[in-house]
Amino acid sequence: MTIFLQSLDYQLWHIIVNGPRMPTRTIDGVVSPKPENEYNDNDFRMLQLNSKAKHVLFCAVGPNEFNRISSCDSAKKIMLVHEYELFIMHDNESISDMFTRFTTIINSLKNLGKSYPNHELVRKILRCLPKSWTPK
Repeated sequence: MTIFLQSLDYQLWHIIVNGPRMPTRTIDGVVSPKPENEYNDNDFRMLQLNSKAKHVLFCAVGPNEFNRISSCDSAKKIMLVHEYELFIMHDNESISDMFTRFTTIINSLKNLGKSYPNHELVRKILRCLPKSWTPK
């Protein structure tokens, strides 16, 4: 997927990794969102790239996953939700390393405004454990 997005437009991958860049303006040293009537061509291009990245990702997933990500407002959030949904513990991975990876995904989603209740996070962790953990 990385190569495909980069081949379409390298900035698509950059937007997915770093999140969309919302147009801003600086007045007296204070940075604030730009009103839409002040957008320039570059601002519209950056917003269009986020929409294009979302479109590519929507087309790449099946109908079940589409229902989970369709409400995401940025391509980065789509990718993080996708990582969350497909999260599993890898072979030969310690529980501590697995939990660190899980926490990184959850914290990134929180930073983008998407959070899950604690009981859902606990269930997700329990579901992602391999069968060898069942007796424990």
